[in-house]
Amino acid sequence: MTRMEALTDDPAFMADPYPAYARWRRSGPVRRTTTPDGTAVWLVTRYADVRAALGDPRLSLDRTNSRGGYGGFRLPPALDRNLLNMDAPDHTRIRRLVSRAFTARRVEEMRPRIQAVTNRLLDAVASCDRVDLMAALAVPLPLTVIGELLGVPAGDREAFRGWTTTLIAPDPGRPGQAGEAVGRMSGLLARLVADKRAEPADDLISAMIAARDEEDRLTEEEMTSLAFLILWAGYEATVHLVGNGILTLLRHPEWLAAVRDDPALVAPVVEEVLRFVSPTPYAIRRFTVEDVTIGGVTVPAGDTVLLSLACAHHDETVFLGPENFAPGPRENSHLAFGYGAHYCLGAPLARAEAQIAIGTLVRRHPGVTAALPVEELRWQPSYRSHGLLELPVILSKAG
Repeated sequence: MTRMEALTDDPAFMADPYPAYARWRRSGPVRRTTTPDGTAVWLVTRYADVRAALGDPRLSLDRTNSRGGYGGFRLPPALDRNLLNMDAPDHTRIRRLVSRAFTARRVEEMRPRIQAVTNRLLDAVASCDRVDLMAALAVPLPLTVIGELLGVPAGDREAFRGWTTTLIAPDPGRPGQAGEAVGRMSGLLARLVADKRAEPADDLISAMIAARDEEDRLTEEEMTSLAFLILWAGYEATVHLVGNGILTLLRHPEWLAAVRDDPALVAPVVEEVLRFVSPTPYAIRRFTVEDVTIGGVTVPAGDTVLLSLACAHHDETVFLGPENFAPGPRENSHLAFGYGAHYCLGAPLARAEAQIAIGTLVRRHPGVTAALPVEELRWQPSYRSHGLLELPVILSKAG
């Protein structure tokens, strides 16, 4: 059993993992390996197998199906009882409770607010020449939008962001840091729930409390865990979708010019970014509930399976010229938001935020350029996400 090449202390891999992904696909559809944090997994690398596995009910998200136990983030029950750790029927019941907040129609109604937040953030740096677009736009936009949807005060959002970053990319020199972050997140959510119980508002946490207290459709742990998941998942991947999207246009100035000249192109550009440089390299781990054959390899019951979305997105047997950034009109059946019963609820919101952020930036600063060579950019040291720590640019003014 070999160790994954995706070592988080390898800057070259973090910046460009795709040559390694190509080696993985060539070596076979499924391989036994360990993640950088030492977890033994079966890594699935090819598109057809990844897509089939995403919809296979024999691959469970419930960690109780893990043989010998599974550590992961080691969250307490108040945070762990969420959609990423459960199967039907509980998954179906809880998903139905919050799905109305993320429908395409609801997101369309949110677009003016997303645009207003984007305008405000770009107004704040309009007079600057050099700007870090991760700090100025990519991070605060989704954090503000999901925070407002849930009803999380502005000051608490930044604190939560810091704690989740600690979990995704922990400091090896501070072994107790992750546990401290989890404790602080639990305390924050407990306080928010207490505040919303005392003074309900027009937000998602208040609605979940009503479902818990009045309709008896959520347990207390399910409610706090769901709030935790929506807050985290509601911004983390979108942060890197926006950042990766902007960087990709900077690296492909012909497409930046195309979006400038035809704003309608921003939608297919975002879809191609999701395939070309996916912010989520792997789907949430799964556990086999029985022996399952994937790509001709039998995975024993109780083992952990890791589905490489980013690797699948560059599968030459599915995508024509996958190493080329080529938005529409070719087929782009990417799996960035999953597939099947666990398809991401927040997909319409993430798309809207990325489209508005990237489109507005290009409209207001059509000559925006990178302030550093690509090879000098720093990437988040985590195999769980693929995104920049910072994106310094030189802004330009419209026309």
